[in-house]
Amino acid sequence: MNETGFGHRSAALAIAAAMQDKYGTHCAVEIVNPFNDKRTPAILRNTQTGYDRAVQRPGLYRFAYRVSDMRLPNVAIESMLTIGLFQVIRDLIRCHQPHVIVTTHPHYLAPLDAAYAALGRHVPLITVVTDLTHVHHEWFHTVSDLLLVPTQAARRRAVQHGLLLRRVKITGIPVHPRLWQEQRPPAAIRAELGWQPDLPTVLVAGSKRMPHLADILHSLDDSSLIQQLVVVTGGDDALYRHLRQVKWRPITHLYNFVDNMPSLMRAADCIICKAGGLIVSEALACGLPILLVDVIEGQETGNANFVVSGGGGARARSSSEVIDILQGWFGQAGQLLAQHAQSARRLGRPQAAHEVAELVWTEAGRNPNRITENKYPLRFINLLDRLRMPRQEKRLRGSL
Repeated sequence: MNETGFGHRSAALAIAAAMQDKYGTHCAVEIVNPFNDKRTPAILRNTQTGYDRAVQRPGLYRFAYRVSDMRLPNVAIESMLTIGLFQVIRDLIRCHQPHVIVTTHPHYLAPLDAAYAALGRHVPLITVVTDLTHVHHEWFHTVSDLLLVPTQAARRRAVQHGLLLRRVKITGIPVHPRLWQEQRPPAAIRAELGWQPDLPTVLVAGSKRMPHLADILHSLDDSSLIQQLVVVTGGDDALYRHLRQVKWRPITHLYNFVDNMPSLMRAADCIICKAGGLIVSEALACGLPILLVDVIEGQETGNANFVVSGGGGARARSSSEVIDILQGWFGQAGQLLAQHAQSARRLGRPQAAHEVAELVWTEAGRNPNRITENKYPLRFINLLDRLRMPRQEKRLRGSL
């Protein structure tokens, strides 16, 4: 995985938890981020933190996303990634000797293909897509033995890009098993969290990728519409400090970063968030109506359309729209909110991580480490070695 967006890491953690649930000590799961390796070029490492800045310029980001989704630019990107990550990926395979590899980010597919060619063997590879419908071209690399997608629309897109139908399976996006294992009523969870058990509760999940979040929260405060407000700023320290200075009208609970989001979601009546694939999938798995704001054009557009068209929530483009939508949801004894909750449960795939875990387990025992056809000339592999040979890798080679 890598940290370009919270979703890739969350999906990896969900799969790891599901593997432990189902197979316990019979398997060992290791989560690695090759982008954090010191041998990975800084220009690639920095994309993990640069993503937050990029999405705050939506016009430029939208243009870059659309261009990179075209075939020729995508080939150029894959070549750059292969040069930058080849040795790191190859040495990880040598070091860990895995029975199966699972990737929750598409940037590793082309480098894995090159590493397999250099090693002369192919470790079973499962790719888990973390967007619901509009899936970027980069995900559709033929090196994957299985491509696990969230929806029928994503599966059609994969087949259109040349993947064999039998290699593309619909599982949903893996969410942490705690989301469906938590079965207590909301009032009981609220009491444990120190919230008011009987008040209607709105959860707001934010981050630096939601530039209008502060305005939305102040509008909620001014409206006197919300009785209990729960805000998670997602590690945005500046916003968290700012919100702590506010004298809130509703009962308000502020968190900067949490590791118990399943409990918070199960305790809320609805959620306001961006349209990231993971948080949307988590909310749907909980049957939690979603009010989407600050949707990033590109991959998140498809996520938003999936939620709205399926009745699992709504999209607001301004603070005033947020207020209008919530008034409709909580009016008339919450009938509309209940309808959205029912649709969200229908759209959700709460046991997706366990489905993925079963496929991973099966693939791990099927023809491991088969000999691979070398599609790359030896001189190309040698060129990759010469391009990236820092001293620390030479030390690593001696230890392998």
